[in-house]
Amino acid sequence: MSYETAKIIAEIIEDIHRKKYLLPSIQREFIWTTYQIERLFDSLMRDYPIGSFLFWKVQKDKVKDYAFYELLREYHERDNTHNPKANVSGDDEITAILDGQQRLTSLYVGLKGSYAYKLPRKRWDNDLAFPRRELFLNLLNKSDDPEFEYAFKFLTDIEAENNDEDHFWFKVGDILDMKELSQVNSFLIRNGIFDTSRYDPDQSDFANNALSKLYNIIHMKPTISYFLEHSEKLDKVLNIFIRINSGGTELSYSDLLLSIASAQWEEKDARDEIINFVDDINAVGDGFNFNKDFVLKTCLVLSDIKDIAFKVDNFNKLNMLKIERNWDDITQAIRLSVNLAFSFGYNRETLTSNNALIPIAYYLKKIGLPRNFTKSTNTTEDRRTIQRWLLLSLLKRAFSGQPDNVLRPIRKILNESDDGFPQNKIVDHFKGTNKTIVFSEEDIDSLVDYKYGQSFTFSVMCLLYPSFDFRNKFHVDHIFPRSFFTYYRLKKRGISEDKINTYLLHYNYLGNLQFLEDIPNIEKQDMDFHEWLDKICRNETDRKEYMDKHFIPDVDISFDNFIEFFEEREKLIIAQLRSILLEPKRRRIRRRIRT
Repeated sequence: MSYETAKIIAEIIEDIHRKKYLLPSIQREFIWTTYQIERLFDSLMRDYPIGSFLFWKVQKDKVKDYAFYELLREYHERDNTHNPKANVSGDDEITAILDGQQRLTSLYVGLKGSYAYKLPRKRWDNDLAFPRRELFLNLLNKSDDPEFEYAFKFLTDIEAENNDEDHFWFKVGDILDMKELSQVNSFLIRNGIFDTSRYDPDQSDFANNALSKLYNIIHMKPTISYFLEHSEKLDKVLNIFIRINSGGTELSYSDLLLSIASAQWEEKDARDEIINFVDDINAVGDGFNFNKDFVLKTCLVLSDIKDIAFKVDNFNKLNMLKIERNWDDITQAIRLSVNLAFSFGYNRETLTSNNALIPIAYYLKKIGLPRNFTKSTNTTEDRRTIQRWLLLSLLKRAFSGQPDNVLRPIRKILNESDDGFPQNKIVDHFKGTNKTIVFSEEDIDSLVDYKYGQSFTFSVMCLLYPSFDFRNKFHVDHIFPRSFFTYYRLKKRGISEDKINTYLLHYNYLGNLQFLEDIPNIEKQDMDFHEWLDKICRNETDRKEYMDKHFIPDVDISFDNFIEFFEEREKLIIAQLRSILLEPKRRRIRRRIRT
């Protein structure tokens, strides 16, 4: 390994653009945020060190022996997070990046690429939620952020046009087109930055200094200091990579596992297989939020590898080859478990622990991966048992903290059981521990404190609607429409001042929520509840059936009586949850006390 003469950023960016710098398959993917990229450019402008880099020179006769990937250019949080596989011909040498991918990708994205992240409160499937942004620098003033000196920001084109007396947004990538320092002055003159009728002289000086500094950093100053490794032995390169990256906190053990699997799988490309599979299962139903950590942990569990912890020592060649041989069965088991979770109504917002699906995947693999498990009438009872166990595990947060301490004993129980999913044995094993899924009365009382929009609310409601068919589109509906609950509308309806605050505090809680299928909910819209009930219930039998199904109390259901309605419905819900969750012996004792 040798220390080489530092390179200029503009030269490196051009070589990345021409695909002279690539990523070996052992590299992880790009994970930096816009804040980190802006901070990197601010550091450069302040002459702060950004660290050295480590490159690996791969001779052209060895290029085709390995898999390489391009650096990400146009980052999109939903649609483009994966590095494209490089098409290498073997006619040229390649410089592979062993250390510095995040910084180099950030430099490229800031100077020639873009970054699209999701806007808050926008739906994931809304294309408009991910506007394309490029990096800009305000030439007129320092940053408002005390952590920064220079105001670098990722902006949309429309945002960048909002120049005023305090802002002149310069697209950072345009500096690459300025080949001479004189072009900096020409730009400032052409855009009136030196016009004292428009800008304060201090602002003009700041703009001149900032843009000149940016030119110098990109075109003149040798900033990219690097070491170059020439070895052709992948084992040595892998060990260097691990040694560099395992000391910090940025690179997770799953990244290391993926790196080693990529190097040690013999027939499949581990990186492509795992990343593509994650995309596949995330696209199931309404979408999930799985990652490679989940897939790799499941690989360890389902391959019956004794130690399932993310430790480098467990990622030996024997274990990696075992995972590769089991890969098809593992992916089928995971896919079945995800489809099962979707059939239970879960998605990325409501499945509060991905790890809770690992025992289900293990069980499905053990019983032979039945393709029709999610629909067959022969497996109805097994599905109900699994659903109940999943609900209880999620609500009791059994997989929080150290999930390995839960996964290991459950795997042992599953191995030793041959009569359906062993829910009772799992429950008995964890009784009295901090991973118990047995509910106390206090636990049950706290369940009604979940609100609309919270992830756990769905699981509580599933307990209340055990026969609800989630194959149809459905909504969590406010019984009394939430549009009614504004101070202005409550006041207009004649609700007294002393009750308005109570209305506003309670309408989003479980006591005012129900499951409704898509079409009935659309039809209901903002109707008064008593009007809605009269409309859909043609006779007393229909009305009683609806009220029983949705725990509607036998009280005045007018909006003026919302507080009593809410309190009485909450009592019915708690009683139902106690009948479901408390052990029979404790329920008998409870009844005797009440009598």
